[in-house]
Formats: sequence, structure tokens, C-alpha cells
Amino acid sequence: MNEDLIYMDHGATTPVASEVLAAMQPFWQEMYGNPSSVHQFGREARRALEGARETIAGLLNARPQEIVFTGCGSESDNLALRGVMGTARARGTGRHLITSAIEHKAVLETAYQLRDTFGSDVTVLPVDKHGQVSLAEVEAAIRPDTALISIMAANNEIGTLQPIEAIGELARERGILFHSDVIQAAAVTSWDMQTMPLDLASFAPHKFYGPKGIGFLYVREGVDLLSSLTGGSQEEGRRAGTSNLPYAVGAAEALRLALNQREENVAHYQTLRDRLIAGILEALPEGTRLTGHPEKRLPHNASFAFQHVSGNDLLIQLDTAAVAASSGSACTTGNPKPSAVLEALGLDASWTKGGLRLTVGQQNTEAEVERVIEAVAASVLTMRRFQGQYA
Repeated sequence: MNEDLIYMDHGATTPVASEVLAAMQPFWQEMYGNPSSVHQFGREARRALEGARETIAGLLNARPQEIVFTGCGSESDNLALRGVMGTARARGTGRHLITSAIEHKAVLETAYQLRDTFGSDVTVLPVDKHGQVSLAEVEAAIRPDTALISIMAANNEIGTLQPIEAIGELARERGILFHSDVIQAAAVTSWDMQTMPLDLASFAPHKFYGPKGIGFLYVREGVDLLSSLTGGSQEEGRRAGTSNLPYAVGAAEALRLALNQREENVAHYQTLRDRLIAGILEALPEGTRLTGHPEKRLPHNASFAFQHVSGNDLLIQLDTAAVAASSGSACTTGNPKPSAVLEALGLDASWTKGGLRLTVGQQNTEAEVERVIEAVAASVLTMRRFQGQYA
């Protein structure tokens, strides 16, 4: 690995914290029992699993039985949507789901499958030029048979924060369940599930210095889910499968660290984010725009669109310059496709293939930010000269 490489893709994943690794270590070879076993090894493992659940619940001001361990954030989203809509369908209490055009694919693709295969009705709400959902449009979309509203807390591509508390209050007033994919916002938000109007919330610890391969779903007590993974009674029958004990312990420790260090981390992220935004817009004043809300955005997310630039090619240029970033475009080499999120913002085809997301983390420095600004500016200008744009 190039020691000079600058990693600015923390929105995709983060390195596992040393404290998390240390917390997980005993559960590989020392305390390796199956938490479902009745013997001493199993009981010891069960205590550790429930301890992790209690830690997470305490940090969220939730009840331990409201925390369901899953295999990842996408599975948490799937369980929320399939679980609620499946229960409503079985009971005949509703078949309508409301979501937004810029949700993570784990929500959107699940919603479309529920519509196309299981007969649910789905309303996909538009967003404004900053990527925000209108509360008035949410309210207008509600029907007597609306069973669930699912709106993410913050967009993974452009960082825009959504008014989830206002949407949740509206849903509660109408007797509708409200789910939010809070994965990008989990480590930079203070959570109190006793007062926040969330019925379900999806988390992915690898976004906040925890392990990959584990997720968890907050499910408010009294919300019934039709399990989409059957075969065992784990997680109170809501998610079958042998419990991933080391990763559950790691998830709890990662959340503890993230929320205990939240204020310090947010201040650090905002300083770097704001300099990235100012520096790149100053270096590339033409054919460049900040995407997402200018103020109501994740503290670690700086996202841009570059006109007449391929985001896929830009990533290759940046990788050559020792900068790891991600494109707002769902591209594969040789077959660039426009970003659905940028399209939802109302941008035309000259912009929607040129997305760039820079997401900072704990280890990034101001000196690295300056190098990234230089690398982005040089890469974009080189590409434009080659293409004859803005020459």
C-alpha cells in the first residue's frame, strides 16, 4: 500500500478502530461458543451477545429488545421494508409505501420488488435542487392504506440531511410507521429513541470504524416484522442465523467510541469539509458545482458535479495522484452511467456523469486536504483540456 495515499472515501467504509479489534479478539478463540447453545460455552457467548445489545440500546436510549442484529446495513433496510410491508399485507392493514428518489438502493430496489412482485403500491417522492424531501409532499402522498414511510437521514452520495424528525412526527400523527436509513448519519448525530419519532432505523458499523459484515436495526417495541430470513429463533424470531458474536461486540464498541467522540470528530470533519468545498470551488470556478445542501449536510461529506467530465475517469486520475475517492456516478469502466441522485436534483446529462464524493475521516489532516484540492483541480483541468472543454 502506498504510504502517501490519501483516503477520502470514509462514506464507503472506514478502518476498524484498534479498540474495536481489541474488544473482538477474545471471541475468536477463547469465548467461541454459539450463543444459542445451552452449555457453559454457549451461556458465556450469550452473555456477551446480550451485553453488546444492551450497550447499543443504552447509547441510543432504546430497549435491548429493540435492537436486532443483521448481516449489514442493506439487510437492515431490507428487513425494515419487507418486515413491515409483509406484516401489513398479511393483516390487510395497508399496501402503500412512501419513499424518496434518492434513497440507497437497498431501500429503492426493495421497494420496487415489493411493488413488482408482491403487489405493494409505492410512491417515490421527488427532491428539490439540494436533494431535500418536502414535508408537504410527504403529507400529500399519504393514503388511508399507507403502511410505511421510509426516508433516509442523510444521503450517501451528496450528504444532504433530511427533516426526519418532522417526517416522523407527521407519520406518528397519521398512525403510519416511519423507517429511516440513518447509516451515514449514525456517528455524527445524537440519538434518543425515546423521544425521536422513529419506529425503525438502520445502522452499519463499518461506517464508523467498526467491522464489515454486521448491521443492526432499531425496531420500536410493538412493531411486528415478518421475517425474511427464516430457520431459527435468533433475534426473537426476526432474523434467523447463528449470531455473529465477535462482530456484534465490535459493533457495540464502535458505536460507543463514535458517540463518545462525536463532538470532537464533527468539529474536525467540518473544518476539513469546509476547506475542501471552498478550495475546489475556488480552483475550478467554471463548470463546477457543489451538490447537496450547502448547509444542511453531513459534516464529513463534500460532493461536487463537474460538467462534461466523467466521474469514472476522474477517479482513475485521482487514484494515479494517490487520492482515494468515489464518484457520484454508478459507473463501470467503459460504460459510464448518469447518477440517479444527480438526475433527481434536476441536473442535465452534461453534469450527471461527473459526480465526485470526498468523505473525510479521523486520520485526515489539513495538509492532506490541500493536496486533494490540488489533485482534483489538476485532474479536472487535464481532462477538460484533453476533451476541449473550458480550454
